[in-house]
Amino acid sequence: MTDVLSRRDIDFLLYEWLDVTSLTSRTRFAEHSKDTFDAVLDLSADIAHKHFATHNKKADAQEPTMRPDGTVDMIDEVKTALDAYATSGLIAGQFDESVGGMQLPTTVARAAMAWFQAANAGTAAYPFLTIANANLIAAYGTEQQIDDYLRPMLEGRYFGTMCLSEPQAGSSLADITTRAIPQEDGSYRLTGTKMWISGGDHELTENIVHLVLAKTPGGGPGVKGISLFIVPKFLPGTDGSVGERNDVTLMGLNHKMGNRGTTNTLLAFGDGTHSPAGQSGAVGFLVGQEHRGLSYMFHMMNEARIGVGFLAISLGYVGYLKSLEYSKVRTQGRPLEAKNPSSAPVPIIEHADVRRMLLAQKSYVEGALALGLYCSWLVDEHDTVEDAATADEARLLLDVLTPIAKSWPSQWCLEANSLAIQVHGGYGYTRDYDVEQHYRDNRLNPIHEGTHGIQGLDLLGRKVTMHDGAGLTLLGSKVAETIERSRLLGGDTARYADELDVVWNRVVEVTTILRSTSDTATSLANSSVYLEAFGHTVIAWMWLEQLTAVVGKDGDFYDGKRHAARYFYRHELPKVTPQLDLLASLDRTTLDMNPNWF
Repeated sequence: MTDVLSRRDIDFLLYEWLDVTSLTSRTRFAEHSKDTFDAVLDLSADIAHKHFATHNKKADAQEPTMRPDGTVDMIDEVKTALDAYATSGLIAGQFDESVGGMQLPTTVARAAMAWFQAANAGTAAYPFLTIANANLIAAYGTEQQIDDYLRPMLEGRYFGTMCLSEPQAGSSLADITTRAIPQEDGSYRLTGTKMWISGGDHELTENIVHLVLAKTPGGGPGVKGISLFIVPKFLPGTDGSVGERNDVTLMGLNHKMGNRGTTNTLLAFGDGTHSPAGQSGAVGFLVGQEHRGLSYMFHMMNEARIGVGFLAISLGYVGYLKSLEYSKVRTQGRPLEAKNPSSAPVPIIEHADVRRMLLAQKSYVEGALALGLYCSWLVDEHDTVEDAATADEARLLLDVLTPIAKSWPSQWCLEANSLAIQVHGGYGYTRDYDVEQHYRDNRLNPIHEGTHGIQGLDLLGRKVTMHDGAGLTLLGSKVAETIERSRLLGGDTARYADELDVVWNRVVEVTTILRSTSDTATSLANSSVYLEAFGHTVIAWMWLEQLTAVVGKDGDFYDGKRHAARYFYRHELPKVTPQLDLLASLDRTTLDMNPNWF
């Protein structure tokens, strides 16, 4: 079986570039060492290959179905894999020891999860969502909520979801209509419908913990009235066990292009199907304060956005590795200079255009993985550094990079999947090979947790302008530091540093132009183009960073890094210049298009 990720690349990024072992000098991680980090990565790779990858195609072919009694039927291997994951303790990896966690650095925990996401995106979604749900409850929940829900989730007995979207509202959360009415006992009764809820119903665990956005009385219009609630599938018993069924009803399963192993649901809250005696509405428990629900949910959403980026990276990476392996064993054609038609065909990796497609994939997935792990390192920096100013910088830098960490891999690692299919030729377009499924699974990632367009609006409309552009200035200082270090190295690295310097300064210049216009509609009309240009520039920075870590090191692995960086600077970074030209012109083509002209 082909490895689903490159352990060599992960080791390089964690230990030779980011130096995650230095985190063990901090109190939170003092009990850890490189040995414990390696053990977690080894365990993750082992479980991913033995229990997740082995049913990836089967779960895709035999997607979950809804039984007549309203329960979910799915293949047995999903539960077997998730039980193995829960037994390993990995679900509690990054949590406090006080609640049963390992206190792993987020950087290591993210790298570990990437193995499961690469091996089986559909099955990995259940613990991925549960961890994000548990992190929110750990941050904002009461001690009782932590006991009732967080601890069982970390033990793998409960799984969690996030319930935001509604059929009529989609990403426009200001338009949600789910209501929550306070009760005398301090609980709430919820009524409404939620759509596109991944992991929304199943029989995999004892309970499902839904985090639900709903509007409460007196909160004002739009998002100001939104509060956040824990709404379990089964109510907690008096002794902490699973009690009676809550009024949460599975109305149907959505049939998806990919990620078919994850139940994706339409849920009704408080429709009366499972209403406890004498009650009306689903029982919910307020998280934090009323009318602050959206700010709490962003804790989970931002974590999920980086996690979606990792999912895109993982799927792009496994497709790359499988197309690389295929290119070495598939023989077809002969070298251009070959004169004898009866000579033996050569492996297709000998053809320049195949190497071009492999290089593009390598530059995308390895550049994106570096960004994802860097963002994870910023989380550890923020959470554990003693200097408050340094912690604030890490948070600000993460805020600016989150739209890129989510959207760039979702676009370009999907392109890597497309190229993996192309390397396979006609075979790649069949279900006999895995790469077509990886593409279908990855196609969701530009959509969920904030579409590509939403990330562009977030980056240009908020992240680079907040605090009078402080985030952009901070990022610029980090890029400048890398450029200065790289110039001292000479050769190609110094030349790439000069090229990045020119492009980055142009990004700042164009950002200033877009910020200075009073016509907000024109400024934001091409925000997706801005997102792409900004993202490519950030990935170029990540490649320059990697080049600084391979200085003086010889071997195929390091030469491969150098050549992938060369590809990105020769083939990819030049694409940014015409995009920036378009943005600087304040082009109104999309705005001026009359809907009646379509």
